[in-house]
Amino acid sequence: MIIAPRIRGFICLTAHPQGCEQNIVNQINHVKSKGAINGPKRVLVIGSSTGFGLASRITAAFGSEASTVGVYFEKPPAPGKTASAGWYNTAAFEAKAQEAGLYAKSINGDAFSDDIKRQVIDLIKADLGQIDLVIYSLASPRRTHPKTGVVYNSVLKPIGQVFTNKTVDFHTGLVSDISIQPANEEEIENTVAVMGGEDWGFWIEDLKAAGVLAQGATTVAYSYIGPAITEAVYRNGTIGRAKDDLEATAFSITEKLKDLDGKAYVSVNKALVTQSSSAIPVIPLYISLLYKVMKDAGLHEGCIEQMQRLFQDRLFSGKEIATDEKGRIRVDDWEMREDVQAEVAKLWEESDTDTLPQTGDLAGYKKDFLNLFGFDVAGVDYDAETDEMVQIPGLSNKA
Repeated sequence: MIIAPRIRGFICLTAHPQGCEQNIVNQINHVKSKGAINGPKRVLVIGSSTGFGLASRITAAFGSEASTVGVYFEKPPAPGKTASAGWYNTAAFEAKAQEAGLYAKSINGDAFSDDIKRQVIDLIKADLGQIDLVIYSLASPRRTHPKTGVVYNSVLKPIGQVFTNKTVDFHTGLVSDISIQPANEEEIENTVAVMGGEDWGFWIEDLKAAGVLAQGATTVAYSYIGPAITEAVYRNGTIGRAKDDLEATAFSITEKLKDLDGKAYVSVNKALVTQSSSAIPVIPLYISLLYKVMKDAGLHEGCIEQMQRLFQDRLFSGKEIATDEKGRIRVDDWEMREDVQAEVAKLWEESDTDTLPQTGDLAGYKKDFLNLFGFDVAGVDYDAETDEMVQIPGLSNKA
């Protein structure tokens, strides 16, 4: 079939297998170009099919020659219907890993569930024995609690008062004001239940109890802070409350891993175009301005550049891991440089529908958004017939 993008809001309903594959190849090539990393050899990535989780898996495999197990919840293809982008990403990654002689297997399902945790533990026991590194990179709008069965839905809202600021429709370039009503207590609690640290803690508890965490095992989850411009809707909003919970969980996990000499970290990463960030009002405009400033300064990074730098310069540099006053690893350091943020703040005041083509990098934002789904990738013939029925070679729960 000929596959074209079908976009609805901040979601693309189709994905291109060859485009996704080329994205994977490009990321692999970047990691290999940076040289070997003296990193982990057995890695579990929870949320491994897109964004930072996918980039972490690629970095571990092609930087450290690690065996990797991936966990994700993605839609398989059907005749005449494409799979989700994460499905095609995983298929391409696992094929390339196996071609390179690297172990790569995966489990597709709800990572919040006890059943998927059991399947992953059984796979690790059977094939790898133990895990050296656990990456937790889940992004989901809802969660069914595995113990109570209660379904929680997250919201992206400010806390305490109505938030009004500029945003952009990144499809049309229209800059407009948006007002968002504040969350109530139930919505805050729901968002923390979905996006906070409880599930990360459950994963580590179950892995440890099963004896599949190696001595000295490390686990890392991902967070974001951002600037004053986005503070009300992000860090001081419902999602920020969830990130506070996630970051607090790192300390409790570290305490539980003491007898293994293990450690839990939160890495604060740069603002990037992801399916999650595209849904948050104000963030697309901020990212388009940030891209302009960071690209002009030669500081821009995508997910793979961020994760390769995290692994090589922070986690596995051979030196003590540097953290901020709250124990967090900061690879948002270039984004949060004073000169970068001063220029973004200046452009924010100047930006409207007419000026955004000059003040921001909306074209870069749109390209990165399409790239998420395998579209607008250099070297791919989008007019060619494409087989949508791509299978994942290392998928362990095919039924």
